[in-house]
Amino acid sequence: MILDELPSPVVLAPLAGGPSTPELAAAVSAAGGLGFIATGYLRASEAAARLDRVRDLTSRPVGVNVFAAGEPADPAAYASYLEHLRHWAARHDVELGEPRYDDDDFEAKIEWLAQTPAEVVSFTFGCPSSGVVERLHGAGSEVWVTVTSPEEAREAQRAGADVLVAQGAEAGGHRGSFANREDMPVYGLLPLLALIAAAVPLPLVASGGIADGAALAAVLCAGARAAQIGTAFMLAPEAGTSAAHRAALRAPGETVLTRAFTGRAARGIRNEFIAEHESHAALAYPELHHVTAAMRRIARERGDATRINLWAGQAHELAVERPAAETVHELTRAARAALRRAAERL
Repeated sequence: MILDELPSPVVLAPLAGGPSTPELAAAVSAAGGLGFIATGYLRASEAAARLDRVRDLTSRPVGVNVFAAGEPADPAAYASYLEHLRHWAARHDVELGEPRYDDDDFEAKIEWLAQTPAEVVSFTFGCPSSGVVERLHGAGSEVWVTVTSPEEAREAQRAGADVLVAQGAEAGGHRGSFANREDMPVYGLLPLLALIAAAVPLPLVASGGIADGAALAAVLCAGARAAQIGTAFMLAPEAGTSAAHRAALRAPGETVLTRAFTGRAARGIRNEFIAEHESHAALAYPELHHVTAAMRRIARERGDATRINLWAGQAHELAVERPAAETVHELTRAARAALRRAAERL
């Protein structure tokens, strides 16, 4: 198992949508952690090129994250929000796209990964079928599944998952829950780790608000084999984080769960777009993602943080601007120190 071979129990979160780069993934892997490349919003051919680039940069293991294909939303469920957004956009001269469903090139990505395997393939937004898991196992890959509840953990175990990434409420970016519903439970990370460990025997990777060594030590003590960390790497020079997003991460700012940008709950720093639209927002992913994608792209190019999805975990103010390898080493060093201090108190 890859987790047994890592010099450092640090796993890079996939960070789809901009911050993910081959250089960042390679730097984390080369430093002793497990780097990940995100394939979300990419065609299979684009994702393949990124994995090839990582292979050029390091011989260490790397993971590939795939968005599990969901079901199309009922247009009636988001019609009111779409009308609201269009009226707002007309008043503010904002470009919006059309809602549309796509499966994020899921089948093509599975075909590619079956032919050109990565050491780890992880899934977000759903559980792959047992057939997909068996195919990836046959190619030599471990299969990890992001889960947000004990029920999802049991489903992933039945499908044949090797490792579960337990995503707590503190995590930045999209909730990885299997269903996109308002009534989905939202557990804090430490209770979630305990509940999942009691439900299934699979190894756990903890995800959510882990930005320093003490937090890494805490989740290891709580039963995780490693921590999946994203926001703490978003200021690294290797990350593709936009300038406006970097500035927001450096500053104090409340994070909230919002559906306003994409139609799926995600944690980000509160800004004007969230404040104006969250109360009207609907559940419809990826349909609403495509509606706001052009607006967000233009805002990033202009450095306008008021209309960007500023995804960030609750501990984003602890992120440090330094090379990714230094972050891996410092997290590991500080976790060891925290564990020693804790042991002295017992």
